[in-house]
Amino acid sequence: MVGIDTNVLIRYIVQDDPIQAKLATRFIEHNCTTDTPGFINWIVLCEVVWVLKRAYGYNKPIIINVLRQILLTAEFNIENSDVMWKALKEFESGQADFSDYIIGNSNLENGCEYTITFDKSVSGNPNFLLLK
Repeated sequence: MVGIDTNVLIRYIVQDDPIQAKLATRFIEHNCTTDTPGFINWIVLCEVVWVLKRAYGYNKPIIINVLRQILLTAEFNIENSDVMWKALKEFESGQADFSDYIIGNSNLENGCEYTITFDKSVSGNPNFLLLK
């Protein structure tokens, strides 16, 4: 198994740089299989969201679709995929960043009762408690 960095995954998704997109596509399509999947960790997923939103101006529904496709791809092994699916579900209907939902769900998965935060965008989510 080999880890895939954000920049390789972005080139594969966006196909905006002809040389790098070709290299990324060739690598992923020839080296990532169901027997030897490419590993994508949670920080790469966070960075994918940030890059697609800030650098490419993708809107939330498109980003959600991209995340869903990554999570569904059998040729990728996603770190803590159960946590990522929960975070994606909350991101779909919530106001916070995808990374906030990863933090909350990861903390729950690691035995935390909740996550204390100042971030009002997660208000109402039972995984968080606003510090006032």
